[in-house]
Amino acid sequence: MNNLLFFNQKVDEGLQRKRLRTSLVILTLILSLILSTSAKQAFALQIDVPLDQAIVYSGGESTNLRDYDPATTLSAGNKLVFSGLVSFDPHLNLTPDLAETWDVSGDGTMYTFHLHENARFHDGRFVTARDVIYSWERAASPQLASETVLTYLGDIVGVREMAAGKSDHISGLKMIDDLTLQVTIDAPKPYFILKLTFPTAFVVDKTNVETGEDWVRAPNGTGPYHLKEWRSGEYIVYEANQDFYLGPPSIPYVVEKLYAGDDMRLFETGDVDVAGVGLGSVDRMLDPAEPLHSQLVTGVDLCTGYVVFDATQPPFDDANVRKAFSMAFDRQRYIDVVLSGKALPAIGPYPPGLPGFSYQLKGLPYDPAQALELLNKSKYGGAKGLPPIVYTNVGIGTYVSPDVAAMAEMWQQTLGVTIKIENIEYNYYYDQIYSGNHGQIFSGGWCADYPDPENFADVLFHSGSNQNQGGYSNPELDSLLEKARIEKDVTKRIAMYQQAEQMIVNDAPVLFTTHSLSYQLVQPYVKGFVFTPITVPLERYMWLEGK
Repeated sequence: MNNLLFFNQKVDEGLQRKRLRTSLVILTLILSLILSTSAKQAFALQIDVPLDQAIVYSGGESTNLRDYDPATTLSAGNKLVFSGLVSFDPHLNLTPDLAETWDVSGDGTMYTFHLHENARFHDGRFVTARDVIYSWERAASPQLASETVLTYLGDIVGVREMAAGKSDHISGLKMIDDLTLQVTIDAPKPYFILKLTFPTAFVVDKTNVETGEDWVRAPNGTGPYHLKEWRSGEYIVYEANQDFYLGPPSIPYVVEKLYAGDDMRLFETGDVDVAGVGLGSVDRMLDPAEPLHSQLVTGVDLCTGYVVFDATQPPFDDANVRKAFSMAFDRQRYIDVVLSGKALPAIGPYPPGLPGFSYQLKGLPYDPAQALELLNKSKYGGAKGLPPIVYTNVGIGTYVSPDVAAMAEMWQQTLGVTIKIENIEYNYYYDQIYSGNHGQIFSGGWCADYPDPENFADVLFHSGSNQNQGGYSNPELDSLLEKARIEKDVTKRIAMYQQAEQMIVNDAPVLFTTHSLSYQLVQPYVKGFVFTPITVPLERYMWLEGK
C-alpha cells in the first residue's frame, strides 16, 4: 500500500510538473508573439513601410562595392533594380525584357534588338540603344577591370580588343536608331543570347555612374523595383516601380533585414516571409508531422561544388598527383558526415537537370590504393617528394571549416600529405583568387548562369577562359569545345559536351565534390513562389494574399 501511495504521489507530482512546463511553454510563446509583434511594429515605423504590403527576407551585405555593380559582380546581381535585354521567367524560359523583340541573321552572327518604347530608368528617362552601348563598353573598359566581361560579352566582335586596351569602342555594336541595337558576334553561337541574362549585360545610367564609386548605393536602374532606402548593417528597402515597362509588380515593397539573426528563428516568429533551412534543421522540416513541413519548398540546384588544383604550380602540374588527390577523397563519407547526407555526389561538372548531364559518365572513384599508386608514379615519387601544399579557403583567422578539415584529413590518412590552410575574408576572397594570390588548392564551385553545358565545360575549363582559375590546359579539349560552340545540331552538340566532360574528369583539373540541394520555408500568404535553380527576379511574379 505504501508503494502505491508513493507511486500515486509521484504521478501527481509528474502531472503538476508537466502542466507547469506546458504553461511555461505557452507563456513563452505568448511573450515571444507579443515581443515579435511589438518589434515588427517598431521596425515598420522605422522603415516607414507597411509590412503587410512587403515581402521580407534576411541577409547580409558586402563591404566591396564592386559586388553591387552589374559589370563587376561575381554573383547573380541585383535583378530587382537592374535589367537587361532578355531575362528568364521562373520556369527558365528565355523572355523579352528591355528588348521587346529581336531578329537573328541567317548566318547566326547578327542580332538586332528592338527596345521597348516605354522602357524607362527609375528617374523617368527613356532607355535607348545608346544606354546599352554605354553599359557594355563601360563593362569592357580596362579601367573597370571586370572579371566577367569576357565570359559573358566576349563573343561580341570588338569586346576583347577593348578589354585589352586596343580600342576605345566595341566595333560589333551599332545603334540603328534610339530603339534599335545591332550586335555582331564572332561566330554563330546558339547560347550567346542566354549570356545576356547575366548582370554584366545589364543597363546602367551614365549620369548616375559618374556621380562617384558610391553610385551603387543610390542606383538609377531600369528594373521592377527601385532602391528606396539602404541603411548599412540594418536593412534595405525596395519599392515597386510603377512605371516598369513589363507592368508594375504586385508586391509593393521588398525588405531585406541585414544581420537580423538566424533565418529559421526569424521565420518561426513571422519576422521574415522566406527563409533558408540550415543543415541542422532539414530533417525536422522533412518530417510530415512538423507543423512547418507544408511550407517547405525543396529542389536540386544547378550547382557543382569542387576544389581547384592549380595546374601551373607544383605538385598539381602533374596529372597523376591531381588524380591521386581526387581518388583519395571519399565523397559519400564527406556528404554523410559533413553535410548530414543533404547533397548529391558530384563526379563531373554538369549538375542533374542541366542539358548534357549523363548517368553514363565515368568518374574517378574513391580508391585509396590506386590513389597512393598514382602519387608514387608521379614525377614527385610520392608524398616525401611533394613541396609544401597550401589550401586557400574563405574564412577568418585560424578557423578551419569542417569541409576543408575533412578533405585534409582524408589526404593525410591516404596519401601521407600535410596540408596548410590559409583563410581569406569573404569580401576579398575572389579578388585574391582572380589575381592569382592563392595556394595550390583553393575552394571553388559554380552555379549555372544559363541552362547550357557550355556554361560549365567551356567557361570553366577552356584554357582561354577567364574563369579557368587553375590554369588547366588541354589543347584537345579546347579544340572540341570550340567546335561545340558553333554546332547547330542539338544532338551532336550535346554529345560533344558529354565527350568534353569525360575528358575533363580524366584530367582531374578539380576535385568534384557535391551538387547542392535547396531547402526553403515560405509563408502561406506568399503566392506564386517557385523554386528556381537560376536566380530570376521572382518578385515580379509573386503576390501576397492575406498577410
